[in-house]
Amino acid sequence: MTRDLHIMPPEAPLAMPAQDFSAGFRDAQVPDAKRPSAGFWRALAFSPAMAATLGLLWVMSDWFGAEGINLVEAILLALISFNFFWISFTVCTVLLGMVSLSRQEKPIRETRPEPLRVALLMPVYNEVPWNVLGNARSMLEDLQARGGQHHYAMFILSDTRDPEIAAQEQASVEALRTTLDPGLELYYRRREQNTDRKVGNIADWVSRWGADWDAMLVLDADSLMTGRAILRLTDSLARDSGAGLIQSYPQLIGAQSVFARMQQFANGVYGIAFAEGLARWCGQEGNYWGHNAIIRTSAFANCAGLPKLRAFNGQEKLIMSHDFVEAGLMRRAGWGVRFLPRIRGSYEETPPTLIDHALRDRRWCQGNLQHLKLLGSAGFRSVSRFHMFHGAVGYLMSPLWFALLVMWALIGQGEDASVLHYFSPDNPLFPQWPEMSETRHVLIILVMYAMLLAPKVLGVLALPLSGVRYADFGGGSKFLTSFLAEVILSILYAPILMVQQMIAVFRTTLGVQKGWSPQARDGGSYSLRTLILCHTLETVSGIALSAGILSGLVSVWLAPIAISLALAIPLSALSGVSAGAARRMVGMKEDFHEPAITRSARRHRNELKRVIEGKGIMTPAE
Repeated sequence: MTRDLHIMPPEAPLAMPAQDFSAGFRDAQVPDAKRPSAGFWRALAFSPAMAATLGLLWVMSDWFGAEGINLVEAILLALISFNFFWISFTVCTVLLGMVSLSRQEKPIRETRPEPLRVALLMPVYNEVPWNVLGNARSMLEDLQARGGQHHYAMFILSDTRDPEIAAQEQASVEALRTTLDPGLELYYRRREQNTDRKVGNIADWVSRWGADWDAMLVLDADSLMTGRAILRLTDSLARDSGAGLIQSYPQLIGAQSVFARMQQFANGVYGIAFAEGLARWCGQEGNYWGHNAIIRTSAFANCAGLPKLRAFNGQEKLIMSHDFVEAGLMRRAGWGVRFLPRIRGSYEETPPTLIDHALRDRRWCQGNLQHLKLLGSAGFRSVSRFHMFHGAVGYLMSPLWFALLVMWALIGQGEDASVLHYFSPDNPLFPQWPEMSETRHVLIILVMYAMLLAPKVLGVLALPLSGVRYADFGGGSKFLTSFLAEVILSILYAPILMVQQMIAVFRTTLGVQKGWSPQARDGGSYSLRTLILCHTLETVSGIALSAGILSGLVSVWLAPIAISLALAIPLSALSGVSAGAARRMVGMKEDFHEPAITRSARRHRNELKRVIEGKGIMTPAE
C-alpha cells in the first residue's frame, strides 16, 4: 500500500464564503478608481449583427407574407433569424479584431509593478504524472531563467483516485524534487476525497494556504506557459489594482491526429482576430475559461465561493462549469475581469479524435446549460449574463440547426415533390412554402453559407496584422493547402458535431448524464463497434437525406450535410489518424517553428517517464 505524500508549506487560512445569488455583493477591497468603458466597441460588435438579422428577417417575411404568416412559417423564420444573429455576431467580432490589430497605439510608459507572490496551481485527476510534472518543471525553470522580482511556487493539487496512478504521481514528484534547483518551489497535496471536484480542489487550497499568496495562476493538467507569458500576466495584475482576474489566450499545441491538427490550425489562424475582437467588446467584463489565468487570491476568496444549486428534485448540485460563474461573481463585486489575447506563450492541448471531442463536449454541455438557471441572479453585469447565455446557446444552437435542417428537408423542391405540400384550395391544411429555386432564394442560401465561411477568410486576412507570416507555415502554397484542407474537413465534421451536441443537450435535459470524468488526452483509434454506436444517428440521418435528394424530395442544397452525416463512421475513424499523408494534410506553424517551451516539456516528460519505469535517472537542470 502506497503511503500518502504531502509536501506543502505551513497553512495560511483564508476565508472563502459561499456567495448568495439572490443578493448583490460589493467587495470593500475594490479600489474606487474609474474603470475604462467598452461601450463604443460593444456597439460596433452588436449593432451590425442585429441590423443584418433584422434585414434578413424582413426579406424572408416578404416571401411568406403573400398569404399571411402561419405558425409553422413563424417558427421557421425564428429559427433562421436566431441562427443568423450568432453567425453575424461572430463575423462582427472578427472584423472588430481586425480593426483593433490594425490600430497603431502609442506605447504607454509603465511603472515598475509591485512584487507579487504567485502560486501556480495545477489541479490533476487521474492524469499521466510524467506529462504533468514535465510541464511543471519546464515552467519553473523558464521562470527562473527569466528572473524578475515576483516570487513563484508550483502546487500540484491531486484529486487522483486511481491507486496505481497515485503511486506513479507521488514517485514522479519525489524524483523531480531531487533534481530541481533549490531555489525552485514544488509542492504536492493529494486529497483523501475529491469533494466538489476541481471547484473543491481550488477552494481547499484557497481556504488552507491562500492567505500567503497575492495571486494564483490556475492551470489545467495539460497547460504549458512560457516564463515570459507568466511574467506578463503577473505584471499586468500588479499594475492594475482593480483587476481581479486576467485571462490569457491559450493556443493549442501538441496536435498529431487529423482532427487535432485541424483544431490547432483553426485556433492559431482564425482565433487571433476573434480573440482580439472579443477582448475589445468585453472590456472589464471579460470571461474566465478555467485555466491559464491569473487571479487575485483575496478577491477570489471574498467574491467567488460557489454555493450548490438546488435541482427540481430538491437535491443540491455542484455548479459544473464554474469558471463563467466565478468571473461573473468577481465582476459583480466590482473587480475587473480582463482578457489579454496579445500575451503569447499560453498553451493547452486539444482532444485528438472526434469521439474524444464529443465526450468532452458532453461534460461541458451539462455545465453550460446549468448557467441558464443563473441568468436571473442578483447583481450580475449584463455582459456577464451574456457570457453565460452565449455559452448555453453554443449548445442549444445544435438542436436548433437540426430542427432547421429537418424543416428545410421537408420543404422539398416543389409542390408535387415536397414532403410537405403547399397551401392550396385542394390542400388547405399545410403551409404554402416559397419556391426555393428562385434566384433571390438561392442568393440568400449562398449568403448563409458565405457568412459561415467569412470568419475563416477574415481570420486569414488578419493574420499578418498580428505579426504572424504565412511563410511561418512552411510557405504560402503550404499555408493555402492547409487552409483549404481545414475548410473541407470542418465542413465535413460540422454536421456530425451538430448531431453530437444535440445528443448532449437531450441527455442533459433528460438527466441521463453522468458527472465529470477525466479527459482522454491521448485518445487513439476506436473499434468499429464503438464508431457505429457513437454515430448511428448521424449515419441514418445522412442516408435518409441522401435518399431524399436523389428522389427529388429534398433540396440539393443539403447535399454537403447529407454526405457528411452518411460518412460519419469513416470520417470519425479518419479523425484519429496520426501518420502519413493524412497527418500532413493540415500543416501548422509549430511544424516549422516549435516553441522552445514545448521542446523542453517533451524532454522533461520523456526523462521522467524513463525514471518512473526504471529505465533512466534524473538529470539536474542545465
